[in-house]
Amino acid sequence: MTISNLRHLNQRTSRPVPLTQLGFGGAPLGNLYRKVEEADAQAALQAAYDSGVRFFDTAPQYGLGRSEERFGKGIQRFGRDNIQLSSKIGRLLLDCEPHEVTSEAFVDVPQKRIVFDYTYDGVMRSYDASLKRLGVDNIDVLLVHDVCVFSQGSQEASDAKVRELFDGGGYRALTELRDNGDIAAIGAGVNEWQVCEKLLAMGDFDGFLLAGRYTLLEQEALDSFLPLCEKRDVGIILGGPYNSGILATGAIEGAKYNYADAPPEIMDRVRRIEAVCAAHDTPLIAAALQFVLGHPSVKTVIPGAVSAQEVEANAALMDRKIPDALWRDLRSEGLIRPDAPLPGEAHDAA
Repeated sequence: MTISNLRHLNQRTSRPVPLTQLGFGGAPLGNLYRKVEEADAQAALQAAYDSGVRFFDTAPQYGLGRSEERFGKGIQRFGRDNIQLSSKIGRLLLDCEPHEVTSEAFVDVPQKRIVFDYTYDGVMRSYDASLKRLGVDNIDVLLVHDVCVFSQGSQEASDAKVRELFDGGGYRALTELRDNGDIAAIGAGVNEWQVCEKLLAMGDFDGFLLAGRYTLLEQEALDSFLPLCEKRDVGIILGGPYNSGILATGAIEGAKYNYADAPPEIMDRVRRIEAVCAAHDTPLIAAALQFVLGHPSVKTVIPGAVSAQEVEANAALMDRKIPDALWRDLRSEGLIRPDAPLPGEAHDAA
């Protein structure tokens, strides 16, 4: 992969954010599900930079600050001006007693508890704390984290957080930071496209980090959200291209889909996709990684990694040539939607 493969998050601001088509997702470096040794974390970051990756995404939630701190060490080597960086607001990390630690799915974390806060003060405090952990003076893209139903637990709770963002001044804080030039772009990082569409109706957002909702298995976002993104020049940072595992592992026993065991109907569909990929001598994981970039609004895809070897494998998957006939066969067999843009089709990739 080379750094010439750039797409801009949007073109309508005075500081458009250039993104390499392959980015680096920082959740695993927060010790997601298992401890990652510091040397392995730094080797992964270095391998990403050496392979041409120039967009790095993290968040306070990831390891209760551990991911941001690890990114900070990497940035000291890379040079802040040589990369594009995103982080998130919405979760404040507060000192606490050992029994109060909010570890969620992360292990070996600092002694902190999470408090959701989407107010003006919450945004500013979160941003300042992220700058300190990262050891930088600014962040390029600042994202509202997890105001979706998946993360908040119900539609009512999601709606309440969105109201807090706007009525409590959080959105005003984001726009002030952008207008002042402290950040270049604002958006949200969520697990559902529906809340992104709601936010677009309420404010001026530059892009969204959408995790797992536009993949080889899921294209419902084509109904209304992605066309709206095209119309509004809103870029998508695509997380979760493997639907939390099954599009990387295939339909093996215990395969995960959206953080749980894959149901029979998903297993069957993946087997059918795998058969088409096998007929074209293409690994399923390569097809899953490259498919999402066929849509013109998807500017970068950010699989996570915990070692240099995983980073190098992701870069190799991006470089792998996939026959156009594979995409056509998936479409003709009804395994991807007929209106899903395909990799290689002509569209504006800027």
